[in-house]
Amino acid sequence: MLSIEKNELLTKVGPGTPTGELMRRYWHPIAAAGELLEKPTKPVRLLGEDLVLYKDKSGTLGLIDRFCPHRRVDLTYGIPEENGLRCMYHGWMMDETGQCIEQPFEETVRPDGRFKEKVKIAGYPVEELGGLIFAYMGPQPAPLLPRWEQLTYDNAIRDIAITELPCNWLQAQENSVDPVHTEWLHFYYGNYVRRGLAMAPESQPKTIKIAFDAFEYGIVKRRLQQGFPEDGEDWAKGHPIMFPNILFVGDQVRTTTQWRVPIDDENTYHVSYYVYRPAPGHQAPHQEVAAYRYTPLYEPDGRFFTGITFNQDYMCWVTQGAIAQRDKEMLGESDVGLILFRKMVEQQAQIVEDGGDPINTFRDPAIAGYIELPMESVKHGIKPDGKYRPGEGGNSPIVPDIEKVLQTWVENIPVEARPQNEYLF
Repeated sequence: MLSIEKNELLTKVGPGTPTGELMRRYWHPIAAAGELLEKPTKPVRLLGEDLVLYKDKSGTLGLIDRFCPHRRVDLTYGIPEENGLRCMYHGWMMDETGQCIEQPFEETVRPDGRFKEKVKIAGYPVEELGGLIFAYMGPQPAPLLPRWEQLTYDNAIRDIAITELPCNWLQAQENSVDPVHTEWLHFYYGNYVRRGLAMAPESQPKTIKIAFDAFEYGIVKRRLQQGFPEDGEDWAKGHPIMFPNILFVGDQVRTTTQWRVPIDDENTYHVSYYVYRPAPGHQAPHQEVAAYRYTPLYEPDGRFFTGITFNQDYMCWVTQGAIAQRDKEMLGESDVGLILFRKMVEQQAQIVEDGGDPINTFRDPAIAGYIELPMESVKHGIKPDGKYRPGEGGNSPIVPDIEKVLQTWVENIPVEARPQNEYLF
C-alpha cells in the first residue's frame, strides 16, 4: 500500500505539484489531426489547464489559453484567420504564442497605442506527427518531440481510438505493468461477456512467471504462460512501457500504442494508436490522414460497454474511483511491476525538482529522430507445441492483403465504436 501523502504525490498533476511538473517535461497527444480538418478549433483540457487548439488559415497550429484576455469569452468559438485566432466578441486576435496581435477598436481610436503588446495569454508548442497532434507545456527550451518508430512508418494504415476516462492517469498507466490481469479480465471475463459462460478450466491461460527490466526508455514487461517456451518472444523479448505514460505492443502486422494523458487530477485522455503494415513488397492503401474515432464508455443502460478488449480495462480503471485509494491496497507477488513503476515516477519527479531532465526528454536529433523499440515479431503467435500458426492467437507477419485484414477488423468493431470519418481507406 501507499500512504495518502505518497498517493497524492504520484497522482496530482496541477502546476507546482511534483508529478505535474514531471508531466510538463513531455510531449502529449491532444487530438487526432483529422479533427482539425473538420473543425479548426477544439477545446482541450490538459494538466489542469483549459486551452483551445486551433489551425489558422496558413496551416499553423496553436494551443493557447481558452479564454480571451479581454472579456473572458471561450475562444473555442473563435475564428481562425491567416495568422492567428480572432475572438468573435470584439475581434481581438492572438497568435500561436498567445500574443495579442490585433485589437481593432483600440487601434482605431489610438493608432499609436501599444496596448496589444502588453496583452499575452498562455501559448504552448504543438507539433503534428503520425496523424496525432502533440503539445508540450513545460519550460523552454522544449525537448524534441520523440519520433517513436510506430509514428514514422511510411507504408501503413493508422487508426486512432480516443476515450475520455473519469479517473486519474496513474491507474490507467499502472495497468501496463500488470501482466496477470490479461488471463482473467480479457480471457476469462471477456469470454463471459461474449457468451455468458465462464471458460473451461483447461482452456484458461495461466501465467507462471513475470519479469520487469528497466531499460533506457522505461520498463520492458515479460510474461511466461504455461505451455509456452522460455525462448518464445513473450518471455525472452517482451514489450516496452515508455516512461511516463506510454505502452507499446504488437507484431509485424499491427502495433498498438497507448498514451494515458492527464486531463486533470480526476480525468484522463486515452489514446489507442493502431498501425497496420503489409508484408514486404506490398503497398498499404493510401490514407490522407489517420482515421480517428471516439470509443464509448457506457451502454444505453449506463453499464460499462465491455464489448472491446480495451474497454474492459477502462471499466477496471474507472471503477477504482476518480483517484484510487492506494492506502487501502493489499499488494501481492503479481504487483512487482506496479512497485517498480511507482518508484520510477517518484525518482524522476525528484530529478525534475533538482533541475535535471527526466528520462525520455530528448535534445539530440540523432536520437529523437527515430527511436526503435523492443517488440515481439509475432505477438502470442508461438503455440505450446513450439510452432507458429498464422491467424491463431496472433497476426501473421506474412499477410499480404492488408485491406482484407482491415475489413475484418472493422467488421469486428461494434457499430457505435467504428471510425467516424472517411479516412480509414
